[in-house]
Amino acid sequence: MFDDLVWESVRMLDAHDDDRMRDWLPELFAFQRQHDGSITYFRGIDLLLRRRFVYRFPIDQHPDHPQRREFFDALTEFTTLRTFDEDAEDFDGYDTELEDGYVDPPLLYCDAGTDLWRRMVDAGRLAGADAVAPRPVALIDAVLAVATAAERAGDRELIALWYTLGSGMLVDLAATVEELRAIPAVLQLREIALRTDALSVPVPPGHRPSDEEVEAMDDESASWWYGLSGTTTTT
Repeated sequence: MFDDLVWESVRMLDAHDDDRMRDWLPELFAFQRQHDGSITYFRGIDLLLRRRFVYRFPIDQHPDHPQRREFFDALTEFTTLRTFDEDAEDFDGYDTELEDGYVDPPLLYCDAGTDLWRRMVDAGRLAGADAVAPRPVALIDAVLAVATAAERAGDRELIALWYTLGSGMLVDLAATVEELRAIPAVLQLREIALRTDALSVPVPPGHRPSDEEVEAMDDESASWWYGLSGTTTTT
C-alpha cells in the first residue's frame, strides 16, 4: 500500500515540475520504508536520477574501490553497502541502510544527502547544485506539496489516501488539536481536504476509520482531523 502511494505521489510531483521536489523525496521514501521496509527506487530510477535525488556512477568510482576491489568485483546482485551488527548494544534498526550507497551491478548508486553522497562531493565527483544537500523538511510539508499538486490535477483520491492516514502518521501520534492548528501545513492540507471533499472519496477497506471508530477513539485531535464532513471552517 505505502509503496504505491509514495510512487503515485512522486509521479504527481514530477508532473508539476517543482524544483523543491528534491527536498521532499527523502521524506516520502523514508515514510515508505518506515512502514513497509522496501527499497523501490528501481520502479522509477530514471525519474530519481533526473531529479538529482539519486546519483549513479561506475562501481570503480567508489572511494573504497582501490582497497576493496575484490569485494566490489564479486558483487552480482543488488546490494546495500552499509553493514550492521544486530548484536551490538547500539543497534537501532536499518533506517540508515542506504547511507553508504548501494550497488546494482555494474553500477553504484547513492542518494543525495547520504554519507556516500558526501564522500562523492568531497572527492569532486559531484559539484555545483549536485553538491548541495536536500533541505530538511517535515513529512507533512511533503504531503502538502503532493496534495497541492493533486488538487490542481483533480486527483481527489490521492488527497484522500494521504489525509485519511491521520495526524498520528503524518505529524505526531500525540499531537493535540492546538498543536495541529499551530502547524501551517496541517491547516493548508485540511483546507485542501475540505475543498475537495476528500473524506467522501472511496478508499480501500481499513484505510479510513468510520465515524463510529473516530468517536470511539475519544480523541479530540482525531475528531478534529476527520471531522470534515459537513463543516464550514478549518479552524
